[in-house]
Amino acid sequence: MMSRQAPWGLSELRAPLGWWQRQAASHKDGLCALVLAVLAFVPTLSKIGAQIGDLPERPASALGLGLTLTQTLPLAARRRWPAGTLTVVACAFAVHQSLGFATTFGSLGLYFAVYSAGAHQVRFRLVSAAVASAAYAGLAVILNRLGSPQGVPDYLAFYLALAVVWLVGSTVRTRRAEEAERRRLAAEVATAAERARIARELHDVVTHHVTAMVVQADAAQFLLTSAPERAGEGLSAVSDTGRRALTELRYLLGVLEATGDSSAADRARADRVPTLGRVGDLVEHARSAGQPVEFSEQGERRPQPLEVELAAYRVVQEALTNAMKHATGQPTRVLVRHGKERIEIEVTTDGPDDSPTAAPVTRKPSPAGGRGLAGLRARVRMVDGELEAGPRPEGGFEVRATIPSKPVQE
Repeated sequence: MMSRQAPWGLSELRAPLGWWQRQAASHKDGLCALVLAVLAFVPTLSKIGAQIGDLPERPASALGLGLTLTQTLPLAARRRWPAGTLTVVACAFAVHQSLGFATTFGSLGLYFAVYSAGAHQVRFRLVSAAVASAAYAGLAVILNRLGSPQGVPDYLAFYLALAVVWLVGSTVRTRRAEEAERRRLAAEVATAAERARIARELHDVVTHHVTAMVVQADAAQFLLTSAPERAGEGLSAVSDTGRRALTELRYLLGVLEATGDSSAADRARADRVPTLGRVGDLVEHARSAGQPVEFSEQGERRPQPLEVELAAYRVVQEALTNAMKHATGQPTRVLVRHGKERIEIEVTTDGPDDSPTAAPVTRKPSPAGGRGLAGLRARVRMVDGELEAGPRPEGGFEVRATIPSKPVQE
């Protein structure tokens, strides 16, 4: 029976707890100050509080009532004005003790004010602590002159208790500041990673298509004088490549603007993600630009996660771009091998043995995340793959990529 009733008790506690968490900090402080002020007049709690003077007790009066309220109600502003709150509460506590009024539960407001000063005071923290310490020393002298039986050890012990409360607040403040700094750094790292990803996507899209358009435009210009009847085919190829570039750029912009889209929209957008199934289109584009390319595919192609499909597609795209840019007209072979555990991609380009321009130049990564092959290595590493690129002993250039296979269950 008791085990069945427990969830009901927890659910009953969640409602007020959730309401409390939704309240603003100022509202919470105001409510706590009001509760402390009310509890200060509960007779059973009158023996609990902060007390240092131990002077002959004075009968209760309106002045004592006002001093008690002054030790509690200002706590409503303890986060917004911690130093001011401590000043008001401490002065009320000092006068309350010096006049010999009876201890009340409201005197605990002094501890809350000291804690708030340690946790929320932003400027002049050491100066505030020094002024507060000097004021306490003055209070100890006044109480001694008024006949307080307390000795130096008693005053020192009370001061140390206040110092511990202040240090607790200061520790909380330090931890909050460290947590805020960690979050800021994490946000900066995430922003930098996102910028690098966008830069890689833009490089892959723009460089490949612009390179193809330049090669096709040069070929069309040559045909205008040598074979005018075929120049139209070259210009059509340039137009077609430009349209494909616009399509991929629209997809990229759609990804950047996708904030809070539904899963259905995500699936619709996924249909436009370049995948391994569209490698044949890359080969056809390269061929239309005049690059002789042989394409072969081995094994059974299985659906892969989008990041794997995109990484494999970009490997072929970058390799063909480099071939068109640095080894124009040289035979190029593209091999995609689908295995059970990995996807292997090989793109080789022939070139004269003695021609240094036959092989593409490997760029060093830049602070923005790298370009070309360097950025491609970073992309492949993100899916736990490996990329090797370099000149072949017999001439030309070779790009090899190995990407773990992670088939998606349909």
